[in-house]
Amino acid sequence: RIRLGTRRLWVRCLALLSGLRIQRCHELWCRSQTQLGSRLHACWRGMMAVFPFPPSSRNVMPKTVEGQLTMEKTPSYFVTNEAPKRIHSMAKDIKLIVVVRNPVTRAISDYTQTLSKKPEIPTFEVLAFKNRTLGLIDASWSAIRIGIYALHLENWLQYFPLSQILFVSGERLIVDPAGEMAKVQDFLGLKRVVTEKHFYFNKTKGFPCLKKPEDSGAPRCLGKSKGRTHPRIDPDVIHRLRKFYKPFNMMFYQMTGQDFQWEQEESDK
Repeated sequence: RIRLGTRRLWVRCLALLSGLRIQRCHELWCRSQTQLGSRLHACWRGMMAVFPFPPSSRNVMPKTVEGQLTMEKTPSYFVTNEAPKRIHSMAKDIKLIVVVRNPVTRAISDYTQTLSKKPEIPTFEVLAFKNRTLGLIDASWSAIRIGIYALHLENWLQYFPLSQILFVSGERLIVDPAGEMAKVQDFLGLKRVVTEKHFYFNKTKGFPCLKKPEDSGAPRCLGKSKGRTHPRIDPDVIHRLRKFYKPFNMMFYQMTGQDFQWEQEESDK
């Protein structure tokens, strides 16, 4: 299976609690394709594949035996044009898991991550527009472009049917991790062993943490790089971004058959 998304929590759940031995080979396929001159080296957080069988032309992937799942996590696959064709040629019956969240929030989070490493970069408001006076959004900026999910999904649907793709809500993964994990386990054909008892909410981080009820050890929470406080963004810029994304969101809902209710979420704020 391949995961394209932004949340590590469910991967840890499967690895620690499923009873299956899950081999995680982060960006191995990405690295092998880089050697072939592919653009897949531009790996950002977001995509994963889980292989229920031994790979064929995937020498860099670990061997998978009966009772194992092999998961490859490289988010950039979702927005890399060559990725669907390459992955399809490697494993046509692969299962894909895509974790998505409100694209406006995702863009701000992306910027926050970059800002923590490069504090000298321009403000979000400057980077988001080609011409702010005219209201022209700069869709070539990666933080904005990645959130146009419908355009990226079109590329994947040329090679994979919707039945092989699970879309996980990043928002639901925070407020109802057990519910979203139930969907993941069903999709992967696993017994539902990850339930409510394996989570507690960390109010400081703003994310759920993973625990083993039988374990006396410390819970597994997301690292320091997660849950950063976002910078304040001009409300007018946020409003313009919402208008920009709305038609793409509507298209994405129609393509996936799922309403992620991002517009409702924004109207409630």
